[in-house]
Amino acid sequence: MDLSQLLNDINDFVWGPIMLAFLVGTGIFLTVRLKFLPWINLWYAIKMIMLHKADKQGDLSPFQSLMTALSATIGTGNIVGVATAMVLGGPGAIVWMWISAAFGLSTKYAESVLAVKYRETNSVGEMAGGPMYAMKNGIGGGFGKLMATLFALFAVCASFGIGNMTQANSISSAFSSLGISTEVTGIILVVCSLAVLIRGVRSIGKVSSFIVPSMAFFYILFTVIIIIVNFENVPGGLAIMFQMAFSTEAVAGGVGGSIVASMLTAMRWGVARGVFSNEAGLGSAPIAAAAARTDHASRQGYVNMTGTFFDTMIICFLTGLVIASSDVLGSVDPETGKLISGAPLTILAFSTVYGEGAKYIVSIALAMFAYSTILGWEYYGEKSLEYLVKARPVIIGYRIVFSLITFIGATQTLDVVWNFSDTMNGLMAIPNLLCLVILNKDIANECFEYQKEFIAKGK
Repeated sequence: MDLSQLLNDINDFVWGPIMLAFLVGTGIFLTVRLKFLPWINLWYAIKMIMLHKADKQGDLSPFQSLMTALSATIGTGNIVGVATAMVLGGPGAIVWMWISAAFGLSTKYAESVLAVKYRETNSVGEMAGGPMYAMKNGIGGGFGKLMATLFALFAVCASFGIGNMTQANSISSAFSSLGISTEVTGIILVVCSLAVLIRGVRSIGKVSSFIVPSMAFFYILFTVIIIIVNFENVPGGLAIMFQMAFSTEAVAGGVGGSIVASMLTAMRWGVARGVFSNEAGLGSAPIAAAAARTDHASRQGYVNMTGTFFDTMIICFLTGLVIASSDVLGSVDPETGKLISGAPLTILAFSTVYGEGAKYIVSIALAMFAYSTILGWEYYGEKSLEYLVKARPVIIGYRIVFSLITFIGATQTLDVVWNFSDTMNGLMAIPNLLCLVILNKDIANECFEYQKEFIAKGK
C-alpha cells in the first residue's frame, strides 16, 4: 500500500461516521447541558458582535476576534463544499448541514468560553489561548498536557495544508480560469500574505474585519438576486430538500435530476461538509476567541458562536438554495460524462442569471474567501506553535515560511500533503471534544452565571 492510499484510508476513518457522530453528539450533549441557552440567546449574541470593550484585557475587539475566526471559517467549503455535498448527498444534505450547525452553535460557544477562561499572556503581552490551554490549565496533569501537545501539533500540521496550500491552490485555479498564470498568482499571494502576517494578530484582525464583512455582503447580495430571479423554483427546491433529507428510501427529486440519495447519505454528506465549513468542534476558532477584549468568557463565547450561524445557516444555505432553484443540480459534463460538481456547479447556477459574468463572480468570491482563510489559519498555527515552542524568532520564522508556502500551494498539486493535513485537521477534533465533555461543568457554570448576572439584567 502506498502512502497516498494509506492517508486516504486514515482520512476516511477520521472524517467517517464515528467522528461525525462524536462531533454532532457532543453538540447535542452541550445543547441539553446548557439548557438550550445558546439557541435561546442567538439574537442576543448577534447584537453583541458590535460591542467594543476597549478597556478590557485582550488584543482584539470582540468584532475583530469574530472576523479573524470567520476569516478562517468562511472559505472554499461555502462554495465548493456545498455543491459537492448536494451532488454526493442530494439536496437534503443542506438540511442536515443546518441541523448539525444548530448543535454546532453550542459546541462553538463552549470551546470559545474555555479558550477565554483559561488563556494566558505571552512574553510580548499578547493573549495566548485555545483548546491547548484549556487542556493544560483546565484538565491539568499529565493527561491534560499530553492532549494539549497533541492538539497543538495537529493544528500546526493542519495549518500548512488545509489553511494554506489547499486555499492557495483554490485561488490559483480560480484565477487560471480567468487567464492568470499560477506563478503570477503565487507571487501575489506571497506578497499579500507577508504584508499582513509579519505584523501579527492585530494586523490580521484589522484586515479580517474589512475583508470578511465585505466579501460576505457581496456574495450574499449576488445569491439573493439569483434566488429572486428564480423564485418560482424556490418552493419546489425547498420541498425536495426536506423530502430527500428525511426519506428512508433512496429517492430522486425534481431539482436533483439524476441525483439519487437516501436520508443516511444526505445526513453523512451534510454533516461532514457542514462541520468542514464551520469548524465547530475542531478547536480552531477558539484560538481567535482567546485574543478578544472581553469582560466575561461567556460573552465572547456568544459572539464567536455566531460564526457558525453566519457561515453555515446563512452563506452555505444560500449557496444551496441558489443551486436548487437554478435547476442545474444533476447536470452532466458533456465532455467527461460525469456529474458536474464543486465550483463548476456553483458557476453553472450563477450563470443562469449572470451569464458569462458568473465565472468572474464565483472565482473572485472563491479567491477572497480562500485568502481570508490563509490569514486566519496562520494565526491558529502560530498560536499552536507558540504553545510548543516559546522562542519568538521561531514564531517570526513561522510567519515568513507560512507566507512563502502559499507559492507552492498555488503552483503545485500535492495530494499526499493535502490528505495529511486533512487528517491532521480531523484529528484536532478528538482531544478538543474530549476536553469539552470533561470540562462541561466549567462551561455550564460560566453559562449560567452569565445568564444570571448579565443577560437577565439586560447587560
